[in-house]
Amino acid sequence: MLTRTVLTSFILPLLFILLMLCIYPINTYASQLSFQKSVSPSDIQFTYRWLDADGAEQNVEFSLPSEALHVAPTTQANYKPDIAQRYVTVSLMKEAKKINPREAIVSVKQKNDDITISVKSTKPNMSDQILSQLKDVQRTAYNDYLEKHYYTRFTTLFNEQAVKPDHLRYIAQTYEAMRPISEAFYDKIGRVENNRAYLTLLLGWIQTIPYDTLEDRVASNGSGFAPPLGLLTQNRGDCDSKAVLTGALVRAFLPTAHIVMIFLPHHALLGVDINAINSDEKLEIEGKTYVLFDPTGPALIRFGDISDDTKRYISTGRYQVEHID
Repeated sequence: MLTRTVLTSFILPLLFILLMLCIYPINTYASQLSFQKSVSPSDIQFTYRWLDADGAEQNVEFSLPSEALHVAPTTQANYKPDIAQRYVTVSLMKEAKKINPREAIVSVKQKNDDITISVKSTKPNMSDQILSQLKDVQRTAYNDYLEKHYYTRFTTLFNEQAVKPDHLRYIAQTYEAMRPISEAFYDKIGRVENNRAYLTLLLGWIQTIPYDTLEDRVASNGSGFAPPLGLLTQNRGDCDSKAVLTGALVRAFLPTAHIVMIFLPHHALLGVDINAINSDEKLEIEGKTYVLFDPTGPALIRFGDISDDTKRYISTGRYQVEHID
């Protein structure tokens, strides 16, 4: 006779499994069956196998030239305000050294991510003139730091000033390098001019790439974001990372289409201006109709559909849009 402890240890896991199957049907969640990467001096070869939303096995192979890894960074360091301001401080101190000490005494001090500039001069208006000059240097140096490290300013839904990875720049600089991937998926649909078939196949593949959670775009300061080529090589990415990779691949396939990235507080998805069908989830932006799709995973959500949570955010206007050029 089984003891109560043995029964409990056997039954509880079984009940949990049955509950999960009821809540999440077998084919609802992404399944990457295999991933292989082979690096040579001339190129990197990728091979994938996965199950699509219908439970059918899919596969794709493609190779990228080694030079593709140099068109943009493959990793993104997290943004640290004190380090950024240290870069600015050094630029200010270099500029301050150019000022004749007989004309003005300049002091530049940094404490954490705050910089204090003071100017003292006996000449009329000289202090204001030099201070204005140094403020220009401060702004230019900070912009230079953001550009060098692939960051950009943005304003959150709550009107907070913040910094995030420059998603649009990554797309602009990598989509040409992504053409071999786009061609591989075009071959998979028999080179038929069917945008929906291409996007459906592409979407299922990206959703099955292992997912990293994006906790908070502002708090993370870019930590965890994987640029497109970095996502491919490490085979992992959060929602922002997958949206940027997908944006680059859609741009490579549809060079003249209107495409948008849509940011929710803890999520990102895409919209593309193609012929919609009645069942599509759509969003009107500046007179154009965008069909929405979510490459994040692990849920296998079909092209033209989005989750209920995403629908609630969009229906209440809690989203931001960036246009992919």
